[in-house]
Order: sequence, then C-alpha cells, then structure tokens
Amino acid sequence: MERAEFWVSLTAGGIAGVCVDLILFPLDTIKTRLQSPQGFKKAGGFRGIYAGVPSAAVGSFPNAAAFFVTYEYVKCLLHTASPPYLSPVTHMVAASFGEVVACLIRVPSEVVKQRAQVSPSSSTFRVLSNTLYQEIPFSLVQFPLWESLKDLWSWKQGHVVDSWQSATCGAFAGGFAAAVTTPLDVAKTRIMLAKAGSSNASGNVLAALHSVWRSQGLPGLFAGVVPRMTAISLGGFIFLGTYDKTRSLLC
Repeated sequence: MERAEFWVSLTAGGIAGVCVDLILFPLDTIKTRLQSPQGFKKAGGFRGIYAGVPSAAVGSFPNAAAFFVTYEYVKCLLHTASPPYLSPVTHMVAASFGEVVACLIRVPSEVVKQRAQVSPSSSTFRVLSNTLYQEIPFSLVQFPLWESLKDLWSWKQGHVVDSWQSATCGAFAGGFAAAVTTPLDVAKTRIMLAKAGSSNASGNVLAALHSVWRSQGLPGLFAGVVPRMTAISLGGFIFLGTYDKTRSLLC
C-alpha cells in the first residue's frame, strides 16, 4: 500500500466511523438493554439513550480508521498473490485481520460505553475475547457479501458502482450479517453484563448461548434482532457509503 492510499483509507474510515456511531448510538443502547438479563425496563428503558456516547465518539475514528487501513492493506497484499475466484476468501481474511486490529482500540471504549448504558461489571480482557468471537464472524459475512454485491451491480450496469449504490450494498450485507450473528451478540452482551460469580462471568460464549437457550429458547437467542438489524442496515448504508464517498473525494 502506498503512503497516499494509507492516508486515504485512514481518513475515509475514520470519518465513516464517527458518522455511523453518532447517528445510530440510540439504537445500539436500546439493543443492549433489550439483551440485558435484568430486562429492558430495569436496564434503563428509553431513559438516557445517549449515555456513553462520549466514549463511543472518542473511539470511533481510530477504531474505523485502523480497520480500513488493515483491511485495504491485507486485501491488496492477498489480491496480488491469489486468483480472482478466491476473492471472497481474500475479503474474509482481510476483514478478520481488520477486526483484530480495530478491537484493540474498540474494546476499552466499548467497556465504558456499556457500563454507562446498563451499569455492568466487566473486564477489558473478557470484552476483547468476546468481541472478537462476535465481530469476526460478522465481518466474515458482511464484507465478502458487500464486495460481491458491488461487483455484481457493477457488472450488470457496465461501470463501477456509485457511492449510494455501495451504501445500498452495505445495508443489505450488514442487515443479513446482523441477523445471522445475533445469537453471538446476545452471548457477548450477557457475558459483559454478568455479575461476578455468575455462570456467565467465566466468559464462555457457548455456555452463555446454552444458558439463554435453556431459559428463553429461540426468542432469547434472537433478542434485540430487529433493532440490531435496523441499526446495522442503516449503519452499513452510512458507514460503507460514507467510506466509499470519502475515498472518491480524496483520490
């Protein structure tokens, strides 16, 4: 990756991250409270839905910038050494590396944000491991799908997609990824909000999923799926659309 490409990816990613996090923060708060073991009302209901927004705003720019710099670098590196039919695998690997790097920045602000949203007790290390469990599968679905949808749309219309078209692809990819990974998000939230000494406090994702399944069944595993899909579909539209638009303006 050339130095100019590095700065373009960093700036575009950072701006996209700040935009999406500030706009959609209330939906994220509602989703977190819906997944809280004490229930939506006891977790705060609709009160103070901007609680924790300063920590999210501070972490947004470097988090998204780190993701896209890593994503574009790994994608560029692998594209030169792999055939075109392996593009989805390339995007999966690039997204996974991007999430690992971004999580090192995201997790401290995530801890502060969720403590402000629901007042839980959680360690940064535990949040890091469980965020990776959730975010990497999400990115493994979202980014190859986003890139594939863009390629398909570009092929059908005979030219590269515009920013709004990239945003639309991002909305579909984000919504689908959000739906299929909601159980992992529920498990992560339960672990992050677990009281010391409880069964979920150990940080075991599979144990948390089993606990939710036994107590609440399928509805429990998909708690908050509607606001999650809504937020992430809108987020995909804003985040990936803003990223592509900013890149086109800077290049």
